[in-house]
Parts: sequence; structure tokens; C-alpha cells
Amino acid sequence: MTCSDPRPQYDTLEDYPVYPYADLGVTYTPASTTFKLWSPAAQDARVKLYADDQPGTSAHATLDMKEVDRAWTATLPEDLDGTYYTFQIKRNGRWLAEATDPYARAVGTNGLRGQIVDLFDTDPPGWANDHRPAMGLPTDAVIYELHVRDFSIDPESGIRNKGKFLGLTERGTTTPAGDTTGLSHLIELGVTHVHLLPSFDFLSLDESRPDSAQYNWGYDPQNYNVPEGSYSTDPADGKVRIREFKQMVKALHDAGIRVIMDVVYNHTGSTDNSNFQLLVPDYFYRFQEDGTFSNASGCGNEIASERPMVRKYIRESLEYWVDEYHVDGFRFDLMGIHDIATMNDISETLRSIDPTILLYGEGWTAGDSPLKESLRAIKANTSSLIQIAAFSDDLRDALKGSVFEHEERGFVSGADDLAESVRFGIVGATPHPQIDYDSINYSDSPWAPEPTQCVNYVSCHDNHTLWDRLEISNPRDPAWLRERMQRLALATVLTSQGIPFLHAGTEFLRSKGGDENSYKSSDEVNAIRWSGKREHADTYHYVRDLIALRKAHPAFRMGKSALIARHLTFTESDSDDGQLISYRIQDAPGDQWSDIFVVLNGDPATRRIELPAGSWRQVVDGAKVDPTGLQRSPSEGETEVAGVSANVFVRQVSR
Repeated sequence: MTCSDPRPQYDTLEDYPVYPYADLGVTYTPASTTFKLWSPAAQDARVKLYADDQPGTSAHATLDMKEVDRAWTATLPEDLDGTYYTFQIKRNGRWLAEATDPYARAVGTNGLRGQIVDLFDTDPPGWANDHRPAMGLPTDAVIYELHVRDFSIDPESGIRNKGKFLGLTERGTTTPAGDTTGLSHLIELGVTHVHLLPSFDFLSLDESRPDSAQYNWGYDPQNYNVPEGSYSTDPADGKVRIREFKQMVKALHDAGIRVIMDVVYNHTGSTDNSNFQLLVPDYFYRFQEDGTFSNASGCGNEIASERPMVRKYIRESLEYWVDEYHVDGFRFDLMGIHDIATMNDISETLRSIDPTILLYGEGWTAGDSPLKESLRAIKANTSSLIQIAAFSDDLRDALKGSVFEHEERGFVSGADDLAESVRFGIVGATPHPQIDYDSINYSDSPWAPEPTQCVNYVSCHDNHTLWDRLEISNPRDPAWLRERMQRLALATVLTSQGIPFLHAGTEFLRSKGGDENSYKSSDEVNAIRWSGKREHADTYHYVRDLIALRKAHPAFRMGKSALIARHLTFTESDSDDGQLISYRIQDAPGDQWSDIFVVLNGDPATRRIELPAGSWRQVVDGAKVDPTGLQRSPSEGETEVAGVSANVFVRQVSR
């Protein structure tokens, strides 16, 4: 402590005091607004107030902040609803650049200034009565991953608010040919959860040019507690994007669909001039020994989630999205960058609000991190995570081949050495006495204690779409055969014991023209082409009916590893057959089908299989799903299954 600066000086970032309250940022009432900023690094701090959000305009008022109880604080006894503001700190005797409040709940165009708003004005009609659709175990979910803009931007979508949050509120939209699109399509398809690619305010799009040709997935966070302005009808008015996001959530809830946000707390879109770095220098980031930013995200920096105030920030941000926006779950981008303790703190906090909130993430990093591997929320450490799931890259690449080797084939496309990895995915990466863990592609042991902690998928926004990948790996195969491969892959995901996850448009063979990394490609590449729903109607109906089958039959989603080990038995006779997998589910709790026999044939040739004794009816083949029984249902003994097909036979016997 010095005479010129009576504030305490801290030797390390770890010495920074924790601010214990949940009121950082702005607290608004019509009578006054209080501003609070946590920045132990600051020698001084101030708030600047603006009448608009236009860069270059001057502040009409500056408020000096005083440090009170570990936070810089200022209060103005006026009604500031609609006023824009920034924070600024002095460090080492000079004022740093102005920055947006990291806790801002509303911002103007491009997120360059926070905005003070009365949040009660942002609630759409009926918001107080909005409720989460009923939900059981996580394995009851069928997740559908979409990008807000992709879903409606197609000129043939029939959706008025193209590329906007409001595009997901419109019912009754159709293509010119009369096929349902948008929200009505989601209802018809039967998914339980919509997973939105990043929909918080991100950096890469210029919101002042909403009609220009610009695109991004949004994995470059700018303001974590604010919806993205380019998806709103008026980015300048902070209330509009908030209200329209809520309208979207309510419309999905009214349709019986829950909402999951893809969140990117592992890094920020900018580094040296990020809001965190300008207001609390160095605290929010990890660094290498040479003093440079560590980069496990592959995007220039990584967040130090293990620090108390970073952990608190992430937790409070997620709580805010749950409380204010009624969000039902979160997917964590590069979750392996986060520490286990932070993820468990998040899980326990959010589940105390609602135990059915769904949490899952990528159990890996994009590069090395200073955080010890034993402390990371990676797939191998899933057993240390509390009710948080990880994506199964084991099943993904077993079905279609490695995402890193584009011409490599998978079980559905001709490989004969990946069947055991598919079996591992079928049991949701849980312990099972019949799995040979020495033969799994990426894992040498079960990493999911329960199937509720395994997300099964074959494609997502990353890498090639499934259709494009099959075209690359199997260029000489006819399109009709590759379509069968796609059906087999999706059928495997939808009948397996983890949490099924579908990439938007995969139900009608979505293509991006071979673009592997379309994060900033044009609408021409990324838009869902709704005409594909009619062109590939057979596959669409197949996926729709498989979803209905899964939802109707608990046998495909038992939810407990002990139940899977007890009731699901693989056929030993095909254990050495690299292109055939069969298993039996007997007496699954709560299922009207007491005996289910599943056969997955990755071989292009028709195969003869031996049905267990009894009278069976076939309800799924490679082209159709019919719970009442397909016409070609066998009675017993040997039967044929078509090449590259999923097949389900059932018996209903007295218990």
C-alpha cells in the first residue's frame, strides 16, 4: 500500500478477493440505476453514459466509481431505461479503452455498448405462464442441432422472418410444394430438444448491415448474457433481441420442444481487447510459462475456469439464461478446457433450479492446456462429472470413419473392423460384460458410468455432413446405396442406449456441397434446402418413424447401466463378423414388447440370420418402420435382412 494509492496491492491473480454477491453489472429501477464492476486490478474506474449506440458519439455523462465492499460502484438517481453505457478502468496511471460490461444484459448494435433496460418490458404475452415441456431421463431426449439462420433462410422455406429468432416461432409454413418447414417440421419430426448453435452475442457479424451477405456459426463470444443481434429485427434496441429470443423459446415450449443453448465459455472472440482483458486484465485467461496466452481452444486464448470469479461468472451467466430466458439445457463447446470442479458446480446449481436441465459437451480440447489433464472435463473423466454427458466420438467415427481421414470408411460404409466400437456405442459407452474394450477405436474402457452421460451421434455442424462424407468415402457407390448407409447410421443412433443427437437436415440427406468447415461460408452452402424433404421423403419418413418408435419404447432408452447389462445381450455367434451386429433386449422395464431383436447389417449383401425361438414380427427394415409389423415379417427360424440395413424384430409375450 502506498500514500498515492491507498488500495491494496495484490502479488498474484490468485490473491484477488472474491465478490460474494450476484449484483455485478447494472441494477435498474425507474428511480435509480446502480453500476457495479469487479476489478481488483483497477486504480480507478468510471461509467460513461450515451444516448445512442453509434460509434464515435460522445458520452453525455461520466460517473466516477468508488470501491465499496470489493466492487467499484456508482449510482445515479434517474430513470435510465434505454441509456447506453460502458465501463473504463485506470491501471498503472493510464485509462484503458472503454469496454462493454461483461455482465451486460442488453447491448446496442455490435455489442459495443451495454444498454440499461427494464427487463419487464421484454416479456412477450404469456411469458409468466411459460413452462418447460415435461421431461424424464436424459435418454428420453431426441436432440436436433440447428443454426438459427440456416433453418429459415432458404427462399423456399415459406418462413417470413428468415434468419431470425422469430423464424422459429412461425407455424404452418410450407415449401411451394406443400411440405412443412420450420417449427411445424420440428413438431412433425417429433424431436424433444432443439440445440441452437451459439445464439448469444458474438463478434464476427456486423449487425449494422443486417441485409448484407455475411455468415458465421458464432463460436466467437462477445457478450455472454445477451442474445445475438443479427438474429433480431432491430440490433440497436436491446429490448428487441431479448423479447424475440423469449418469443422463440415460448413458441418451442408451446410446441412441446425444449431449448438447449450451445455455449462457448472456453474462450472469447477477441483477446487483448476483450471486455474481460480491458476491465480485469489477465484474470480471466490462462497463460503459458513465457507469459503468452495459452490456446487450448485453437482460437487465440482459453478461459481460466478454475479461478473463483471466472467460475462464478460462468455459473451466474448460465443461471441467468435459465431464469430470464427459460432455457432448458446447455451444450459446452470444448468442454475439456473447463475444469471438473467448475462443471460440477454448474451442474449442481442448475439442477437445483430444475433437475431436468440437460448438460453435455465436447469432452476434448483443440490443443494443449496448462490445466492438468486429471482436472479437465474430458471424456475420459466423465465418471468424475455430476450428471453431465459427453459426445461419443467412438460411435461417430465407428459408423462413418474418422473425421480426420476423409476417405476412411465406417461400419455403415464398408469397414469390417469397427463393429465392436459400434457395440460400445449401442450400450452408451457404459460397462457391459460382452464388450471387448481392447477393440474400441478410441477408448480402452467404459467412460460413461450411465448412458445418460453419453451423447450418441454420427454428424453435427462440424466436419462434413453425413451425406457429403459418404459421397467422399464411397464415391463409386450409387446414391441409393449411400442413402441406405445414411439410414443405417441414423437408425443405429436412434436405437442405441445413450442420448441421441441429430444434425439438422440429416433426415433428408442435407449437403453442404462438400464444405468441411462452413463456419463462415455463405447461405448457399449452409442453408437447409427444404426441397430435400420431398426429394428424399422415404428417408425423412424413416427417421421420423424411428423417433416415434424410440419415444414409444423404453427398451431403447433404459437409462441405467445396470439395466442395459442385465437386459441387453449381444449375439455371440456374430461377434467375429465385422459387418453384422445383432442383439436382444428382453423384459425391458416398462416396455410392452417383452422381446426385441435388433440386427444391423453393414454388408451391402443380403444376409441370412437366425432368429431366436418364438413368433416374431419385423417392425423396422432398411426402408420402413411400422410398429404393427411389416408385410414381410417372419415367424421364426432363419430369415433374410437386406444389405446395409437396420432391422428390428419384436415379440410380445405374457410376463
